[in-house]
Amino acid sequence: MTVMAAAVAATTATTGVASADIDFGNSGSSSGSSGEMVITLVRHAESLGNTSGLIDTKVPGPDLTSRGRTQADNLAVQLAGKNYDCAFASTMVRTEQTAAPTVAEQDLSLGIQPGFREIEAGQYEGTPEAEAMSGYLQAPIKWLSGDVNARIPGSIDGNEFDGRVDQALLDVQRRGCANPVIFSHGGTIMFWSMMNADNADKSKLGTDPMRNGGRVVLEGSPQKGWKIVEWVGHPDLG
Repeated sequence: MTVMAAAVAATTATTGVASADIDFGNSGSSSGSSGEMVITLVRHAESLGNTSGLIDTKVPGPDLTSRGRTQADNLAVQLAGKNYDCAFASTMVRTEQTAAPTVAEQDLSLGIQPGFREIEAGQYEGTPEAEAMSGYLQAPIKWLSGDVNARIPGSIDGNEFDGRVDQALLDVQRRGCANPVIFSHGGTIMFWSMMNADNADKSKLGTDPMRNGGRVVLEGSPQKGWKIVEWVGHPDLG
């Protein structure tokens, strides 16, 4: 069990790129559409960071493992036919490598968006994942209870985290994307979704935490808010 999967189980008790074209920066129309979107947030496949047992949130971070590359290939098969109109990844290698088979299969370009990176561990960088509940994740768990001013020592608070992801989604919207697939990270996906979805079920954090290759699908917009329509915490990717 990874750090996020183990930690979120305890959270419920406390809170009740190959052939892809890579595009950096915030280019695109500034007008954009404010209409409804369907966003698919996908956690990266297994990385060397996952198998190390240590918290690793640095950019660019470690590569996928051999198993992770197989998972990425299988993920592309699972996501086939979804008719995505855009694809994005964080600035971390593991998300870009996970995205590569999907963007190749669906003939998409891959936009690199820093706002979708993992929650920075600050002073807990490199510490054992087994100790995350007493360190790295203490502040994010408070965010779920509304204490968004709680700060990870040496890192960000909940306002900064939420604002960063929100801005990244506004950029996706400005590019005219209505059905984007976004390759991100377990902590970022779970905590942002639970902080922003009107129908968030926090019990999912304990009963169905986000494993490698898992995904959350949300409908809505940055202007109107979000609703979770699909949560796949335990994908069968091999």
